[in-house]
Amino acid sequence: MAAENIQVKICGLRSADAAIVASDAGASHLGFNFIEGVRRQIQPEDGEQIIADYRSGIKTLNRPNLVGLFRDQDPEFVNETARNSGLDSLQLCGSEDADYISKIELPIIKMIFVKEDSTQSGLTKIIDPLLDAGHGIILDSGVKSAQGGSGTSFDWATAEGIVDRQDVFLAGGLNPENVQAAIKQLSPWGVDVASGVETDGVKDPDRIRAFINAARSA
Repeated sequence: MAAENIQVKICGLRSADAAIVASDAGASHLGFNFIEGVRRQIQPEDGEQIIADYRSGIKTLNRPNLVGLFRDQDPEFVNETARNSGLDSLQLCGSEDADYISKIELPIIKMIFVKEDSTQSGLTKIIDPLLDAGHGIILDSGVKSAQGGSGTSFDWATAEGIVDRQDVFLAGGLNPENVQAAIKQLSPWGVDVASGVETDGVKDPDRIRAFINAARSA
């Protein structure tokens, strides 16, 4: 995919102001984390308010896809949270299987963790059925202690020939300083960042803008 058309997801947003910055800078996807016990978790009622405030404050015509992150939570809770918050799609970050996914009302992006012993062929066997079913994919670093949003990258060579496919995002350790190198090596359909656009654990407007600009000008 040409860099100017690359999908850019800014994840782990916890304020309307940060979401507005990302949207106004041209992000294609905004991620809000409803996973229990993680640092970037927001409660459902907070998510509703943040997204409502974001919608009332955006200044451009750009309307990113609003993505809610969940991990092995009750499908009824997931669907209710999505409806009340006005989400567009859901990122599933746990061990959700086909039966679980069948109960979800919105389009799915499935997070796949790339571990040290992962191979291209092994990842392809996991990813192919999900893509064939019409789901999106995020490849992230398989750090057990973090399970996403760790700011740790994996061996990009493992993702060659995979992340350039439609609806596949590259995540894990990306930031404004290295995203161009990742794009030049892998030509991903999309890139996803959380900690890489934070300063002291808080979303940094300058780093959000820098990341999006770097991705689009790679």
